[in-house]
Amino acid sequence: MRNMFLMTCIFFLFGCGLESVGTAASVGKLQADQAKQAKESMDKLKTNINAAMTEAEQSRKKAEEAANN
Repeated sequence: MRNMFLMTCIFFLFGCGLESVGTAASVGKLQADQAKQAKESMDKLKTNINAAMTEAEQSRKKAEEAANN
């Protein structure tokens, strides 16, 4: 009877450990996905900023040319 109780306790403790490992793996995957999305957002933002700066530079040049003529 005592052995059965010990085996049951070990089984439940082992089950809790597996749940913790599964949770940690899920959290790790979610964090990796978030990091990937953040990098993609940052790259997109850099592209948009560069496009806006290029457009502003072109507008400035056109305004200078118009002022010189």
